Amino acid sequence: MRKLKTIRNGKAALLAAAFAIACLSSASAQVSSYGDKQIDERSDKPPALLSAVGINQRLNTPLPPAVQFRDETGKQVLLGDYFGKKPSILALVYFQCPMLCSEELNGLTGALRMVSLQPGKDFNILVVSIDPSEGPDLAAAKKRSYVKRYGKLETADGWHFLTGDQPAIDALTKAVGFAYTRIPGPDGKLNQFAHASSIQIITPEGKIAQYYMGVEYSPKDLRLGLVEASSNQIGSPVDNILTYCYHYDPKTNSQSLVIARVVQVAGLLTVMLLGGFMVVMFRRDSKQAEKPGNGTKVNG
Repeated sequence: MRKLKTIRNGKAALLAAAFAIACLSSASAQVSSYGDKQIDERSDKPPALLSAVGINQRLNTPLPPAVQFRDETGKQVLLGDYFGKKPSILALVYFQCPMLCSEELNGLTGALRMVSLQPGKDFNILVVSIDPSEGPDLAAAKKRSYVKRYGKLETADGWHFLTGDQPAIDALTKAVGFAYTRIPGPDGKLNQFAHASSIQIITPEGKIAQYYMGVEYSPKDLRLGLVEASSNQIGSPVDNILTYCYHYDPKTNSQSLVIARVVQVAGLLTVMLLGGFMVVMFRRDSKQAEKPGNGTKVNG
């Protein structure tokens, strides 16, 4: 019986592995095909405009306290209004972004739900739009969405969604080292942006203490960064592995770069879950077949 069970389990594992490999190959082919539509096959280099996009880590750089923005209520505020007492998390996005910005804010919110520190009490969250055409109405809608997603409505006073004019945006992005560029949207108008994804931890003094790249953030690292920043400690540079937000418009056959890493990770997790499910099901069938009365010899 033991040999029979081993053989059956081995077959189950092999079948599950084969299925997983087939799924992964299919997913890779789909990603490759999707990418072929966005990145010109004749070039192995990123689109030229991305040379002007990136994150230049400027640790210990003070943010300009006197630049003026509008909060989600329309009130005029200074960036320095959020300095002095507690650290902050800064996210540079735009509220009508069709791709990466939501992933970034979703990742931040999800990580913060597993951090014992709370917005408003222990730190501020500053979400600043890089699009000067966006205003308080959009900011307020985004704030409601993410405070609700976070699940603790009493922390709303710690979430600040800001919009501003181009000079204020330029002053802040320059200080952060956040390089971005305008690109055409589906309507051909320059109303979208190519940019990289990162969040910054800001000390109570208003200096950049740490960068976190990408769209997923470690709760442990976030907590440590906030605790250290609260004492005005400056962290170390991190690997500059960038995730870009760059819209593809098939009507104009323009190139584009999207969240390929996110898609690949999601595909891999799906394959692993399917493979594990098949192993469990095969083992269950094997156990049922070994029971007396199912036509399987039980005793050696």
